[in-house]
Amino acid sequence: MTVTDERQLAHARAVRARGCAMPPDGMPPSEILDSWARCMQAGLDSAARTAITMVDAADLARRRERAEVTRRLAQAELETLSQQIAGSNFLLAFADRDGVILDLYSDNRFSMSGSDAGILAGSCWSESLCGTNGLGTALATGRSVAVTGLEHYLLQLGEISCTAAPVRDAHGDIVGVLDASSYYESRQRHTQALVQMAATHIENELLVHQMRSRFVLAIHPRPEFLRTLSAGLLAFDEEGRLLALNARGRHLLQGLDGAPGASFEELFGEPFEQVLARLHRGGDLRLRDTLGSSLVATCLSRPAERPRPAPPARREPAAVARSAPQVVADDPAVADAFRLVEAAVRMRVPILIQGETGSGKEVLARHAHRASGRKGAFVAINCGALPDGLFEAELFGYVGGAFTGARRDGSVGLIASADCGTLLLDEVREMPMHLQAALLRFLDDHEVRPVGGTAGRRVDVQLLVATNAELDDEVAAHRFRADLLFRLNTVCVGLPPLRQRRDFATAVRSVLAGLDAGATIGDDAIERLAWHAWPGNFRELRSVLTRALLAHADRRLTRADVDRLLPAASPPSASALQQGASEMVRHEFERTGRSVSQTSRNLGISRTTVYRHLREARG
Repeated sequence: MTVTDERQLAHARAVRARGCAMPPDGMPPSEILDSWARCMQAGLDSAARTAITMVDAADLARRRERAEVTRRLAQAELETLSQQIAGSNFLLAFADRDGVILDLYSDNRFSMSGSDAGILAGSCWSESLCGTNGLGTALATGRSVAVTGLEHYLLQLGEISCTAAPVRDAHGDIVGVLDASSYYESRQRHTQALVQMAATHIENELLVHQMRSRFVLAIHPRPEFLRTLSAGLLAFDEEGRLLALNARGRHLLQGLDGAPGASFEELFGEPFEQVLARLHRGGDLRLRDTLGSSLVATCLSRPAERPRPAPPARREPAAVARSAPQVVADDPAVADAFRLVEAAVRMRVPILIQGETGSGKEVLARHAHRASGRKGAFVAINCGALPDGLFEAELFGYVGGAFTGARRDGSVGLIASADCGTLLLDEVREMPMHLQAALLRFLDDHEVRPVGGTAGRRVDVQLLVATNAELDDEVAAHRFRADLLFRLNTVCVGLPPLRQRRDFATAVRSVLAGLDAGATIGDDAIERLAWHAWPGNFRELRSVLTRALLAHADRRLTRADVDRLLPAASPPSASALQQGASEMVRHEFERTGRSVSQTSRNLGISRTTVYRHLREARG
């Protein structure tokens, strides 16, 4: 049977299954028909109700850890995408190379019910299991794809439209896929372009990361496009051999042997050693490929210079490398929160942590775990990411054969895996009401009873819960149990949002050090960052600093570097943030015996900035 025959057969069968309810534009695109043919060959029934396959929480955690770098880059893009398509009833997802969703961002109006009920973290959307769909078909074809309404092979997904783009690493292997889904009537034509741009951005950042110990050049015919998605990226080793290149790089080198292993001189007709000498002088490079095309290049990364061995007579003890600070708590409210959780874990009472998304709730919870001295594991559970139907089994465990799809040997559950350690229930307001009763019972007797079992197991955990919601309001709306809140609210700790923190400059430098210990940022750049409202708090800050670093090989961030990544803003003449910063500087100045230099070192700001804040504090 020819490909055309398979497409026509797939189309005819799909029409019959749908009762002629086909997409309004008539014959679907060829990639959809090809996908339908693959689905038929796999034996999928388009009219049958299909249960979405879920991986368990432990497997999901392993997959997230395995994809850590790509996932971190994807999360930054998902946050940006969520702002670009806000108000369109959307759901954004990043899945691994097997089609298992690792992260979700959802508009509040995209209700998780009906046909979209299986779009959850841990659900598998490979084409062989779920038929034609954005995630699965993008992985199956290796190309960006849009699947609209009834173009989905399974009729149960006919109300959804999705667009997805695969993400490839520096070697061209697919490592994940981005997807944007919405209801059919809410779809936007520009979404596919935005998703493809986001995937390209991840691929470029991933290439730079994977080749960070090599020479990575950005090339383009015009210099103003060197730091855009239009630039080609080429990675070379120290001998000038091409190691990797992005899709745009392959396009710009069309007609040349641009495969990995090619030499720089074969591509550009110039010895690599000469180019290295020009690179050391800084600035952009003018290149001409061997076909005569003119290009401009800039170096995005290069191997670290090998330190020259010191003469034996002058040898000094090697300096101990200082690790970037993991916790910043110079803000009085944050310092109080850290002290409070330290005291609470000594009394072994539940702790409720409140704060905006990305404000550091898990960081505070991990600090509580370290302060407790407990030898068990720290187990963090996102209650909003666990599927409702399997929530109890994942939390409390299950015996073998307790339900369809259960593992033969059962599972101890996430609570028991934190025995002698610390358990964090994040987004606790998302916990279903019937499980709130089970959690309340656990707080009473500290026993977990697996699904399908009769015997309980006593577990010793330090419990922390976190939320960005007002649980009192949830209780009033009958979405959260009042008796459970009474138990969880034994110790309540609040974290201020990043925009209100008085240690903003220290926080910025700490995040930057965590990304690149050798990077620096100017006071004027931090001042520009302080104008921004930071709705995503530390997650958004980390995303902005990551992008700024990737665009600059010298790792010295200026005001201009961060300004282009932030929305336009005007400096407030006497904002609460500036007043708070000036007050903090004055307080530290007095605490250090009125020492400008010591205040400068302690707060991580220049002496000029200290003097300016002291003048402002005096009015």
